[in-house]
Amino acid sequence: MASGSEQPKLPKLFEDILPEEHSAKWDKLWKDNVTPWDRGAPSMALHDLLTENPNKVIPLPNKDSPRTALVPGCGRGYDVVLLSSLGYNVYGLDVSSQALNAAKENTEKILDNDVYKTEGIQRGVITWIRQDFFAEKWEGVQTPFDLIFDYTFFCALSPPMRPAWASKMKSLLGPSGRLVCLEFPSEKTLSEKGPPWAAPPTEYLGYLSNPGLQPRIDESGGIVVEDIGSPAPGGLKRLLHMKPRRTHEGGMKEGRVQDCISVWAHASE
Repeated sequence: MASGSEQPKLPKLFEDILPEEHSAKWDKLWKDNVTPWDRGAPSMALHDLLTENPNKVIPLPNKDSPRTALVPGCGRGYDVVLLSSLGYNVYGLDVSSQALNAAKENTEKILDNDVYKTEGIQRGVITWIRQDFFAEKWEGVQTPFDLIFDYTFFCALSPPMRPAWASKMKSLLGPSGRLVCLEFPSEKTLSEKGPPWAAPPTEYLGYLSNPGLQPRIDESGGIVVEDIGSPAPGGLKRLLHMKPRRTHEGGMKEGRVQDCISVWAHASE
């Protein structure tokens, strides 16, 4: 059992593991309590985005208009609880039953923390689901969603899986829904091993603009930037792209925010 400074680096743990075996590897790491990706707190970048809602880019829940949210790869569920405190009925999804057990236990411990207190809105319902994100059908889950939050999920997938990630995100997003991506690690070199694999803004643009298609790749392994154009009719368009005021320590360097946060909608909207 590893903890604290004893936690090994993820790229080393995934050496020689085939992409189709990654789900089993993540589950084993949870069972072995090897979770170096755990932040121990919710995303304040997400909190600030939703509470400030610049240009009213995100349709928010209210008593007359309840909304649903999804957090894929939810881990211990910090962001699930945060979204619930902001009025969303939230699904926390993970491939690991051990992760979901940890999330349920963690929720009981953190609900009274100030960051999760509700203000003038009823706390949303939380539903935990053990599910392969890429499965064609999800049993017992009502889709699509009004909001999807991706943080450390995109970057946890090996790059060959990114077209499928984009296609699935598109299919899970409601007609007027919003996909929020906290882009991490945005300044990692594309040739470096993962997870987490490099996730600069151009990667999100290239894959979400044409979900399901594999863009041309350069010698570093990243999308050829010159090929990125306007979203395809069936793609997603970026409504907002900014540096958050606050983010996790892992997204900071020498006091400077490295992460970016982006908001996406269907191009047809």
